[in-house]
Amino acid sequence: MKILQIGTSWFLDDAGGLARVYYGCVNNLPIAGVDVSGLVTGSADIKQSSNGRVESFAATNSSTWQRSLGIRKAVNRLLVTGDYDLVATHFALYTLPAIDRFGKLPLVMHFHGPWALESQAEGGGRISTWGKWLIEKLVYRRANGFIVLSEAFRQILHKTYKVPLEKIFIVGGGVNASEFDLPITIAQARARLGWSQNRRVIFCVRRLVQRMGLENLISAIATVRKSHPDVLLLIAGKGAIASSLQLQIQEMQLQDYVKLLGFVPDQDLAIAYRAAEMTVVPTIALEGFGLIVIESLAAGTPVLGTPIGGIPEILRPLSTDLLLEGSQTHQIAQGLIEALSGDRQMPSAEICQSYVKQNYDWRVIAGQMRSVYEQVINL
Repeated sequence: MKILQIGTSWFLDDAGGLARVYYGCVNNLPIAGVDVSGLVTGSADIKQSSNGRVESFAATNSSTWQRSLGIRKAVNRLLVTGDYDLVATHFALYTLPAIDRFGKLPLVMHFHGPWALESQAEGGGRISTWGKWLIEKLVYRRANGFIVLSEAFRQILHKTYKVPLEKIFIVGGGVNASEFDLPITIAQARARLGWSQNRRVIFCVRRLVQRMGLENLISAIATVRKSHPDVLLLIAGKGAIASSLQLQIQEMQLQDYVKLLGFVPDQDLAIAYRAAEMTVVPTIALEGFGLIVIESLAAGTPVLGTPIGGIPEILRPLSTDLLLEGSQTHQIAQGLIEALSGDRQMPSAEICQSYVKQNYDWRVIAGQMRSVYEQVINL
């Protein structure tokens, strides 16, 4: 089976969730017997770092018009010279300019989230949101099948975009579990990162945007510190609300209890998960899956998450104690206090890691993805 994978950017240049999933597809589908060629935005170095599998169709900082023209030319060139069985795409904006070049090839859309609705939730304007909605509708109308990360997003795709349920397949996010299974203790991990050895460290990795619930999480720490004065929340990530979050921390006098770490490079991420006592995912809207959940579990660190989107689908089968009652400040605070006090039973590192290896290791996910591609090809 030979497929063309259209992504947004290369993970080595962009640490976002979509880029991480795409990177996993390109590197692990060949193990499942799928020959992959890929197109993303980025530098010419991508071809070398991907062992020739992926090439750039436009520079990351190029205009929308340049990217549209670039993807159209690149798709046309590859489809003329290659004998492909299917096109799989991860982003509607980079699909529409070349959609007429696919001919009769089956098209699978990897639906990472409702682009227009996410933009709206993060403060996007009405015209911009409408334009994204229109692009999505045009692309989804052409797709023969869809892969979503969770039942929550399957329902959004069906109810919001009117896609028939029989065309939507659930394949969870993947992680190379062995990369997060580090042979070091929590104390050793903290020593490497320069973290305190005598604090109850809670770790959170998020894009710093409104729908992630970070404001509620920070406010919750003001309550948690009263019963656990040794608590320390470390937030990794960058984004539009970084300044307002820092101001919130200062106004609530939480400088000794909450720290914004900024961007944490991928080579330090597994160590950071291991160094924490627990990870928290405080999302308030539109969480399709949450790769950070399975990454943390793969490192042996339990995760407390809000019951939003696909988060419960990951955590509930492992332990209901990992699921918070809600996403409001008092609900997050209550869950953290119970976890720190031992009133919530946190699964051991071994149980967390075993769960991920059995259900979300890329060897498992790549096989499931290939199965979906085969079904769509044979429709």
